[in-house]
Formats: sequence, C-alpha cells, structure tokens
Amino acid sequence: MTDQQLALQAINDAQLILEEYLRPRPQNNELILEKLVEVLERPDLVVAVSRLQQQSSLWVRK
Repeated sequence: MTDQQLALQAINDAQLILEEYLRPRPQNNELILEKLVEVLERPDLVVAVSRLQQQSSLWVRK
C-alpha cells in the first residue's frame, strides 16, 4: 500500500469513528477516543505521513 493509500485509509477510518461519536445515542466516548487514537497512531501511518511531509517540503522548495 502506498503512503497516500495508507493516509486515505486512516482518514476514512477516522471519519467512521467520528460518525459513531455523532450518533444520537448513549455511547462510551472514552472508547471512541481510544479507537481514534489507535487509528492515527498506527506505526505504518506515522511513517507514511512523515514521508509525505518530507516529499511535500521538497516540492515546495523546488
């Protein structure tokens, strides 16, 4: 999976978690937050975003 695909998948997963948070029913907000952090702190995602940021800064300098 490319860095862009990993980032897009994480965004999609995060959106689904936020939709769960926004549902009008009793919920465990702490569990929802844990799920969101779990998605955003995936080691492969952290590395991919770092690479994308480096690439982006190189593009800006050109």
